[in-house]
Order: sequence, then structure tokens, then C-alpha cells
Amino acid sequence: MLKATLRSFFAHKGRLLLSALAVVLSVAFVAGSLIFSDTASRTFDRLFATTSADVSVSPKEDDLGGGLPTGDVRTLPASVADRVRSVEGVAAAQVEATAQGVTVVGRDNEPVGLTGGAPTIATNWYDTPRNPLKLTSGELPRGPGESVVDADTAERARIGIGDTLRVIARPGTFSVRVVGIATFTTTNPGAALVLLDTATAQTKLLGSADAATLISVQAAQGVPDALLKERIAAALGSGYELRTAAEQAKSSVAELGGFLDVVKYVMLGFAGVAVLVGIFLIVNTFAMLIAQRTRELGLLRALGADRRQVRRSVLTEALLLGLVGSTLGLAAGIGLAAALIWLMGLFGMKLSASDMVLGRGTFVAAYAVGVGVTFVAAYLPARRASKVSPMAALAEAEVAGQGRPLRIRALVGGVLAAGGAAAFTGCALSADTATASLLLGLGVVLTLIATVVAGPLLVRPVIRVLGAAFPRVYGSVGRMSQRNALRNPRRTGATASALMVGLALVAGLSVASASMTKSLDRQIDRTLGADFVVQSGSFLPFPPEVAEKVRKVGAVGTVVRQRFVPVRLSLPDGKRVKSTAAGYDPQLDEVARVRYAQGNTAAALAAGSMGMDRKFAEKHGVRAGTVVPVEFPGGRRAALRVAAISDQDAPSGGGFEGGLFMGMGTAQRYFPGGQESALYVNAADGVAAPALRTALERALDPYPQVNVQDRADYKELVRQQVAVLLYLVYGLLGLAIVIAVLGVVNTLALSVVERTREIGLLRAIGLSRVQLRRMIRLESIVIAVFGAVLGLVLGLVWGVAMSRVLALQGMTAFAVPWSTVVAVVVGSVVVGLVAAVLPALRASRMNVLTAIAHE
Repeated sequence: MLKATLRSFFAHKGRLLLSALAVVLSVAFVAGSLIFSDTASRTFDRLFATTSADVSVSPKEDDLGGGLPTGDVRTLPASVADRVRSVEGVAAAQVEATAQGVTVVGRDNEPVGLTGGAPTIATNWYDTPRNPLKLTSGELPRGPGESVVDADTAERARIGIGDTLRVIARPGTFSVRVVGIATFTTTNPGAALVLLDTATAQTKLLGSADAATLISVQAAQGVPDALLKERIAAALGSGYELRTAAEQAKSSVAELGGFLDVVKYVMLGFAGVAVLVGIFLIVNTFAMLIAQRTRELGLLRALGADRRQVRRSVLTEALLLGLVGSTLGLAAGIGLAAALIWLMGLFGMKLSASDMVLGRGTFVAAYAVGVGVTFVAAYLPARRASKVSPMAALAEAEVAGQGRPLRIRALVGGVLAAGGAAAFTGCALSADTATASLLLGLGVVLTLIATVVAGPLLVRPVIRVLGAAFPRVYGSVGRMSQRNALRNPRRTGATASALMVGLALVAGLSVASASMTKSLDRQIDRTLGADFVVQSGSFLPFPPEVAEKVRKVGAVGTVVRQRFVPVRLSLPDGKRVKSTAAGYDPQLDEVARVRYAQGNTAAALAAGSMGMDRKFAEKHGVRAGTVVPVEFPGGRRAALRVAAISDQDAPSGGGFEGGLFMGMGTAQRYFPGGQESALYVNAADGVAAPALRTALERALDPYPQVNVQDRADYKELVRQQVAVLLYLVYGLLGLAIVIAVLGVVNTLALSVVERTREIGLLRAIGLSRVQLRRMIRLESIVIAVFGAVLGLVLGLVWGVAMSRVLALQGMTAFAVPWSTVVAVVVGSVVVGLVAAVLPALRASRMNVLTAIAHE
């Protein structure tokens, strides 16, 4: 049996090739994501382990806010370094003065950092054995007008020694001359670095000669880091954050890990789609091979092979296919990881392909996915093969699926569909986002399985409608193509399911994306009353001098600042909620239209007061007049009275839990280190909007990090953020289409082999080669369109359910992207045409007499 299995596997290797490609794609995404993640993690582990100080002293961290950037730089007195130096076991203690998110402007008035990538960091140069930079050209900065830049930034931004840079920091803008170039001795994490002398960094970046962001401590020879940390903590007391080198490295890796996890999980998402769609392809392939080998399997049974041996034979073939596919997929995954490393290099993150990590877990995951997918997918066909009777050796090979009733499928599919409908109903009726999301996921899974199970039941009614015009347009060729698609509902359903899964995901996410965009557009139209918004393209904060510059423009009438403030509320229901509040100037009503359930803008922005969203207030038992204890960064606390409750129905989440807002005076009092996140600007009386825009753009030319946007520009900026989801959708669509094309090609190719004698007879009675190719193309198109129709209907149902979850977050609009729907239908026709090319060509080249004599 083993010899027969091996001969069968190699005899059908061409037919199994396309199934192997599905396995290769699945394994490649899994292996590639794990290799990239492991490589990046080890690289940065090594970087931070070799560059972190033995002990670092920093300001106490606040566990506040919603994670939005505020521009605040936490500092501690630089004199702490003197106290640290007096501790037994300290060899040296250096002051570090660092500001992240500054804007450094080079030639052509362009930022030298990567837009939307790693941050631009300005810091001080100080001598330490663990400095990751080595001066390779020029000299070190020794005065207030000198700086050193890293070599990668210098090369990318064409900066040379002697060039002048403008540094836009919170205390103000200043100019420096480049006097040196430094090169990373370890991996460059991607940031653009500008290094100053310590005194300049303290005054120009932090605004005080006695300020520091960290004290870097070097231990004396033989003093353990943990022991030194204990001694320093005893000397300094509470109020500071102390970490050993290992703890600091772990913390730094964790901060970077969020980005790496996003890349990893996106890749694993693609792997999941590839696995799911690939299962349909493999099941279909083995089912058709079993059907074509009915006589062969019957003969083995007649010669004495029992059912277990036949089943084991088929599963062994699947195992071999999985091993081959996993090995090739692992190799492809290494290539994919190398491509990701190159791509990260474009964003400034310098990883080396020579340091690529191939961990044991990657090999285990790759072979577990590859072998597991093929083994599971082949199990049902293997069971079917074991039931072949020895008498089948005497009969014609029967077509798999014919004659078996679909009643069980109808029953199971109906039960699953009813369960999915119940889950979606619960999702629509739920008032809790977490519960609604859980029910949404359950509904998606149940309806997907229901559609796959009951798909063959839909083949005949749907394809009769889709192919109704074929007989009238193409005559007998059209009629035969339609009947070929109807001949085996199970096969047609399984082939179409591969395309259906991908398109359902695309349709559902497209509806969610379109609904989000429409909701945000509607919210902007309803609330934004300003002529222009001044904001950075990446929503990062900018220094106060920008607002002062705007106020000095003669064409400006009103300027309202917006500043984000991290807070934590202690609410009447006992909950403690972290969020981000927004601080505004008193003229908010002139630039925004705010609806209130209770109170007004003046009350909310008064000293000691705040405003809150109605739904959040009702959820936590807050009423107008309720005094809420609020924690601010730096240990500051206040009891703020809820003086107004808004009724904006605005989107929540994303760090803005509760729609909290307060006066700029309150924000500055309790969070003095913040920066503006936006300016809302109205024109002075008699000034036209175009004239104001020209004046603003001229005044803000020295600040390339900010843009002047009218309402249409602002909407486009928001749409670009949502577009990230769309890019993911299009990537999933592309992957699903690739695997679906493989599935249709495989089905048609095996179908041509199965119908060899039939094709020969058709050719013998006058069917031309052109007509034969057309028949196969039409069959392919109708199968692909059938899969697209199922996917679109299922995806639209998912999209409606997703919109109900979004509504709980304040995004109540619903939109269907009809252009995407039309593009999917047209694309499915193209998929059918492409998939039919090779099978149609092979069928048309058959020798008529050989085909008729085919067994």
C-alpha cells in the first residue's frame, strides 16, 4: 500500500501542484510574520541591552489618558544627578535631556525626519561606555549653535557639515549648525537624531537649565545593578522611576513592541485568510481525485486492501503534500521576511537580513499549519475513499457527489444560519459595545459556515439565473456550459466558496469603512464651524508659538486652541476611567456647533468645570452639577464640576472616552506642559476665505509640520486615516483572488480530465476548438460570479451588523460602497476568464480519438 500510495502521489503531482501552492501561501505568511517578528525582537533586545544605563532615574510615570500624543515632556531636576553621584557604588551619573516629536527643518524648508514614521529626537551628547553612536566625521557640539546628526538622517536628507538646521521645540524655535556626523554602532531604530551639548539641550528643549528627562547611572566595578538601584532608591526616596539595565531594555522593547505586533498580526491575518480559502481548494482537489480513482480504489479493495488501508493511503498523500508545501512555504516565508526587513528600511528602521532569526517555533508553526491544513482538508475525502466498494472496480468511475442527497446539508446549514441570525439580532439590540462585538463575531462565524455547508443547495437556483442568457447568446455551447456548472453542486459550491470567503470579508469591511467615513463626514459637517483648521498631517501636537504666529495674521478674526489632557476620572458608580480631555478657549461657540442636553459652553469652560457626553454621563450616573475627582499628570488632582452635558452623538473610543472637555485655563493649570493639537480659525470681518488661507499659509511657512485645512481638506485627512483599513481590505482581496483563481483552475483542470471522453465525443460530432474553449470559459465565469454573489450578499449582511456596533460608538451613518460592489462583480468575471485559460487550452488540444478511448 505504501508503494501504491507513493506511485499515486507522483502520478498525480501535476494535479496536486495548485493545492500545494495554497499551502505554500499559507505557510509563507505564517513563517514570514514569525521570522520578521523574531528578528526585530532579537535586534532590539540586543540594542537596548547594550545601550541601557546600569541604572536609570526618570520622572514617576502616570498611568493616565487614552494614549494620544500631548506634546508634554516629563522632567526631573538635573540636580538629582549630584545626589546620585554621592551614592556608594556609583561610578558616574549623567544628565540626559531629550525631546521626542520635535520638528527639525533642513534644506528646502522640509523636515529631516520621516513623515508618519519613527519620531525625530533631539537630545544631548554625553560620554558613556554604552553610547550607541560613534562620531565618524567632524567634531562634537560644544556650544549653543552646534549640533551632530546621525549618518542615516544626514544621507537621507542630504545634510552635510556646515549646514544649518532649524529645531522647532516646545520652548521655541532655534537654529544650529551641523558640526559632526555620528554613526550607529548598533541597529538604527529608525529615529532621526539631532544631538546638542547638554546645556543647550536643557534650555532649548526643556526650557530650564535645571531640567532633565533621565539620569543615566554607571555602576562601579563589581556593583550589581539591582543592589545599586536599591541604594539610589533609598537616597532619593519616592517620586522617581528607577530601572536597571535589564528593566529599561524590557520597557523599551515593550514600547516598540506595539508597532511590531501590528505588523505581525496583520501578516497572521493574511495567513488566516490563506489557510481558510486554501482548505476549500484542497478539499475539492482530493474529492475530485477520489472520484476519478473510484475504479482504482475499488480494485485495491478487491485485491484485499481494507478500508483503513485505503483511508490511510489518501491521508498519506495529504501528508506528503503538506510536507512539500510546508518546506516550500518556509522558504517563501524567509523571502517574505527579507522583503519586510527591506520595507522597514524605507521607513528608517534598519534591520539586517543577515541577522534573520529562524527559531524553533517558526519551524513548528510552519509545518503544523502546512501539514495540519492538508491533513484536515483531506480527512473527509479520505473517509469517502474508504467506503468505495470492491464492486466499483467493475463499474464506470462515478462522479463524486452525484446521487447523494443534500438533505443533511440543508438541515445543518439551516440550523447554523438561524443561529447566526439570532446572534446578529442580539448584536443589533445590544447597548453594550463589548457584548455586541462578541455577538457580531459569533454571527460572522455561524453564517460563514452555514453558507459553506448550504452552498451546494444554492447552486442550481442561482446559476440558472446567472447563466440564463447563455443559451440565447451562445446557443448549445452556452447551454452546455451552464449544465456543466450545475452537474455537480458540491464541487461547484466548494470551488465558489474559495472566492466567496475573501469577497465576504472585503464586502463587510468595505461597508464598515464606508459607514465610518460617512459618519465622520456628517459629524464634521454638523460640528465644525471654523473657516480653517491648523493641524499637523499626522495629528501630532505643535508648540505654542504656532498659535501666536496665527494670532498675529491681520486677516484672522478668531483663534481657538485645542489641547489634549490625559486624565483619570473617579465616577459616582465607583469606576475609574482613563481618557483624554480636550481644552478649548472661551470662543469655542464661534468655531464649533455643540448641542447640549444640559448647560452650555460658557459653563463647561469656566474655571473648575468641565463638560461630558450624555451617554457616558448616563452610563456612570453623572448629572449636571456632579463633582468628579480628576487626576492629571504629575500627581495633580482637582475636583471638577460637570457644568454641561453635551448631546453630540459623536464617535467615542480611540482615547476620547466620555467626550470630556474643559476650558483652556483649567487645562493649562493642571497640565502646564501640553501643546496644541489643533487651531480653529475664523476670518476677520470683511475677509474672504481664500485671502485668509493665503495669509495663513504664508505666516506658517516656517512650520512645515502643520497644514491649513478647510472643511473639505479636513474631511480628506480623516478619510486617509480610515483608508488604512481599506488598504488592508484590498490586500485581503488580492490574496483571496489569487487563491480563488488557483481553485477554479484546479477544478476546471481536473474536470477536463474527468470529462476527457465526453470532450472527445463532442469534438467528434462537430464541436470546434473555439467552441470548446468558450464552453469552459463560460463555465468558469458562472462559477466565479456565483462565488462573488454569495460573498457580496454575505459581506453586506456582515456590514449591516458591523454598522450597528459602530453606532454604539457614535458612528450612526450607514453606507454601501456601490463602486466596490460593481468592481467585485466585474472582477469576478475577469477571475473566471483568467482561471479558464489553461484548462480551456488543454482541452482544445486533445486528440479526438485518444480522448474517446480514454478510460
